[in-house]
Amino acid sequence: MQRIISRLLAACLAISLFSSQAMAQERTAIKQGFELAANSGKKILIFRPSVSVGAQSTGGLFEPNAEWTEEAKKNIAIALAELQAGLGNEVIEAPEAYEEDARNLQEHMALFSAVSQSVINYQFFVGNRLPTKKRDNKSDIFEWSLGDGVSELPGASEADYGLFIYNKDAYGSTGRKLFQIAAMLTVGAGVTSGEHHGFAGLVDLKTGDLLWLNADFAMGGDVRKPEGAQKRVKQLLEEFPGSEVVAEEK
Repeated sequence: MQRIISRLLAACLAISLFSSQAMAQERTAIKQGFELAANSGKKILIFRPSVSVGAQSTGGLFEPNAEWTEEAKKNIAIALAELQAGLGNEVIEAPEAYEEDARNLQEHMALFSAVSQSVINYQFFVGNRLPTKKRDNKSDIFEWSLGDGVSELPGASEADYGLFIYNKDAYGSTGRKLFQIAAMLTVGAGVTSGEHHGFAGLVDLKTGDLLWLNADFAMGGDVRKPEGAQKRVKQLLEEFPGSEVVAEEK
């Protein structure tokens, strides 16, 4: 056990640097030239959010908790339903997906998460920007896509845009909290206890282009509780094009 802790402490110096950068990255971006005014007549298809909740082990691994996840799914769904009217345009819920449609939707949810994390790593961090994002050294070049396969998702033919939401919470275990204290006292490194990632993105359902993204690696609100989920959803939809949603403080 002592050997494991020693190795973790040695690694936490590098981890703490990335964690502090990631936690500072609460950013919203929009594709250059895209506008969506309120009452534009456009339809927004909202897909069922991808939600996972669990614990963060001593070593930082994610340990899923089925009960917490189900509670969070229910609470987030209720919060979304309450806020839909404030999004500025007509919002329709995607139909239930089965078999091949369900697999296709799940793949696109995973793709959305991967693209969102790439935006954070390679777009929001100026020094890490990909070569294709460095043209003219401008930070407002925002060109990302999920591919035109989104046009085949359930309900896509009935709307103009799709709203994707990804949410993952890992609450620090007792062991993780003790490790956090040990890391600070022994090597002076800051180790996070708990991780709360959230991405909300608006996608063109014909081209797959990512038009708007709100991404945060340090979200607030305990999604296991109704009031916490409502706070989280407001943060996810903050600055949504044409909306009236105002986020609460973390």
